[in-house]
Amino acid sequence: MNKRDFIKSTALTAIGTTFGMDAISAMFKSKNGISPVVLAQDEKFWSTIRKQYLLKPDYINLENGYYNFIPQPLVEKFISHFRHINYHGSWYMRNFSVSDKAKVVEKLAAVVGCSAEELAITRNATESLDIVIAGKNWQAGDETIMAEQDYGTIVSAMKHIASRFGVVNKMVSVPNLPSSDEEIVSLYENAITPKTKFILVSHIINITGQILPIRKICDMAHAHGVEVCVDGAHAIAHFKFNISDLNCDYYGSSLHKWLSTPLGAGLLYVKKEKIPGVWPLIIGGEKDPFKMQRISHMGTHPAHTTLTISDAIDYYNTIGAERKEARLRYLQVYWTSRVRKLPRIILNTPEDPNRACGIANVGIEGIQPKDLAKRLMDEYKIFTVGIDSANVYGCRITPNVYTTTDELDIFINALKKMSA
Repeated sequence: MNKRDFIKSTALTAIGTTFGMDAISAMFKSKNGISPVVLAQDEKFWSTIRKQYLLKPDYINLENGYYNFIPQPLVEKFISHFRHINYHGSWYMRNFSVSDKAKVVEKLAAVVGCSAEELAITRNATESLDIVIAGKNWQAGDETIMAEQDYGTIVSAMKHIASRFGVVNKMVSVPNLPSSDEEIVSLYENAITPKTKFILVSHIINITGQILPIRKICDMAHAHGVEVCVDGAHAIAHFKFNISDLNCDYYGSSLHKWLSTPLGAGLLYVKKEKIPGVWPLIIGGEKDPFKMQRISHMGTHPAHTTLTISDAIDYYNTIGAERKEARLRYLQVYWTSRVRKLPRIILNTPEDPNRACGIANVGIEGIQPKDLAKRLMDEYKIFTVGIDSANVYGCRITPNVYTTTDELDIFINALKKMSA
């Protein structure tokens, strides 16, 4: 079977009958005696999960990081919620939307490991982080620290407060392949001065997949009296952790990525004592300075999306945090281990399994990232995204739980041919 026939046959398989949530739950329960690491390698089992997704037959999608589109059982839940709210209209919105949203926040807080009083639902990580960045009481001369590898629009938000309030932004550059946690912690610590008020740091660098030692950075920063705001856009439901264990002051994430909610769902965490120090972007009716509703008001919100967050949590819990993390890490190591030592191949993601999970970045000497991404699509029908900035030159590769090793073999073969 040639690669194009393979792509069509595997994708069309996904159009077949999908299982309901109960059936999926039973499938995973039948594997309770198997360790997540072992189950991660069971292609026959994960091919069943693949059937929950409606996949385009045009290409192999290795760009799930932008948007983890949702499996069909969640699509049906989303449509059901939309129909319900559209049927009841204002009666639902006036009588149930606030209380229903509060229940979802409680459920989400249990998954991400923090108090519901410190958590709010937003529309994405950018909105969450902008609420904090724009809402601080900045003074001229205040200093902040961020990395050139941080997400572009968040860097722009930091530059905006610099031009608006006279804040001084200091930029560091995180090495793609650090030797230790201490190297990264020292990078930020060495940039601190008596005027430093705030550090922006990525939990997982979106362009390389490197996981940073957030707890160590936060502990160090707090010892200097500096607040830490964490961009966790790619972390929630990607690998297991509790926000409260990180000791950060602020945390923002997008739920439409690895939690696989519909587009337009994110979260904002603010440590309880820090909430009064943030001014809201959109003014609502909440006046209590210690309530997240004061700083997270968004007006009339897409309630059907909020309700589907609850279903996405159910789906995620059915898979299991450890099992999903193991599967994503297995897929990443599967392809990176087979190309890492090839001539001309440049891997911009650490080999240490504790420093990466499902995301990795690969380049080829002599080929521009945009050209590499184009050739992968044109010649091999593999969809990726080229990255050519912040000392990162390559394509970001983000498989999902439904990705097969057969698909990755096509990708591996493509890299071998182009690097030869």
